[in-house]
Amino acid sequence: MEESKIASCTTILVGKNASYDGSTMMARTEDSGAGSFCSKKHIVVKPSEQPRHYKSVLSKFEIDLPDNPLQYTAMPNANPKEGIWGEAGINTKNVAVSETETITSNALVLGADPLVKTGIGEEDILTITLPYIDSARKGVERLGSILEKYGTYEMNGIGFQDENEVWWLETIGGHHFIAKRVPDDSYVVGPNQQGIKTFDFVDAFGEKKNHICSSDLIEFIVNNKLNVSFTKCEDLKNERAFDVRATLGSHTDFDRAYNTPRAWFMHKYLSPKKYKWTGENADFTPESDDLPWSLVPDHKITVADVKYLMSSYYQGTKYNPYGKHGDISEAGKYRPIGINRTNFVTLTQIRGYMPDEIKSVEWIAVGSCAFNAFMPQYSRVNDSPKYIKEVTDEVTTENFYWTNRIIAALVDSHYNDAMAWVDRYQNKMAAKGHEFINQFDKQYKEGNVSKTFLDDANNEIADFTKKETSDLLSKVLFTASLKMKNAFSRSDA
Repeated sequence: MEESKIASCTTILVGKNASYDGSTMMARTEDSGAGSFCSKKHIVVKPSEQPRHYKSVLSKFEIDLPDNPLQYTAMPNANPKEGIWGEAGINTKNVAVSETETITSNALVLGADPLVKTGIGEEDILTITLPYIDSARKGVERLGSILEKYGTYEMNGIGFQDENEVWWLETIGGHHFIAKRVPDDSYVVGPNQQGIKTFDFVDAFGEKKNHICSSDLIEFIVNNKLNVSFTKCEDLKNERAFDVRATLGSHTDFDRAYNTPRAWFMHKYLSPKKYKWTGENADFTPESDDLPWSLVPDHKITVADVKYLMSSYYQGTKYNPYGKHGDISEAGKYRPIGINRTNFVTLTQIRGYMPDEIKSVEWIAVGSCAFNAFMPQYSRVNDSPKYIKEVTDEVTTENFYWTNRIIAALVDSHYNDAMAWVDRYQNKMAAKGHEFINQFDKQYKEGNVSKTFLDDANNEIADFTKKETSDLLSKVLFTASLKMKNAFSRSDA
């Protein structure tokens, strides 16, 4: 399939009691593979625009879709030559999907249940699930049934979210899956690796309160001799904490350079007091195979926390690729989260304490996250602002995506000189984003608003963002221009 998408993306999921305001939060970077980039746009898909028969571009997978789709938002590729790739969105039932986190498995699993060349993949998943679900749990059930029937050509993790629950589904081989509910008081991090660590088979084949899986998963493990634990196979049906990561996941040198360091950094930031993360006798290191799947954070998680993590590049450690002082002997050793080839990140925030019409907000950033900023957008609107909708492969400063791509390339080459401008921009945008949402929330709840109120609000936010982002581009362009190698003045003669 699309090789450029292999081993990309980073995810964070936040339960409602772990967030600063009681909302559920879910964020994921969509990263292209090494040596590639992909322009993205934001759209609103109305029921009349949703296909009734779907056919993928890459695998030629086909499926008839229900005739009663919901309206939803999405972040598809600007160029549809390789399909839709909807990636992240929220429907009018205030349910969100984030897909996909490319994950890993092992030879035993893939030999027992090979991937299916004509199955579903990242290109398809949002389009065939989000318009038809009214809860996160229903999303797991719908995608699970499609996986069992049609199979998949790649290993993926998918997030489903409503105002009360966040679920994480991981595909296993070609036709199997496991899904686990994020504890309300915890967060989950995902770095391109099979992540769920323990699984409760009693719950999965009983109440399904926090665990759901393929109907034949135990038989699949037993019949194919996949169980590498010391739990007897005949006892699996009574196992409440089965180590699925050991049995179904991977533990490779590639993981320890590319995947586990990202999870380590996120845990270190959100739960610094839970474990010893650095130094001698550390409980966990960047290369630990047994990092927790979920933890209770040391403090409640904010939008700013999520943005910092999705933008991070091992700041404060010897692995920082921009490191200048102290021990920089291992700078650039590990794959950062805030990487050059990020296409976008969307944080979907579903606020159970708000009226349905303004319950869901999408915090959108595009390009390399180390140098960009979130722009909030209400999801239940008629259309997207031109600044994030009218995007093509043509480079221009008229849209959010390409302006941010240009800024990132300039600042990266002049980090020490230009990063101060980025820092001021990011701080201003973060504060103004919350100011906008607070202002429009208040106006909406006071009543007497027009039918286009939320569209108008989104456009006002987009107009402000365009002005500030263009101003940042002007500043970093000036700074970079001063540092050109062919600079020369009369005093240099």
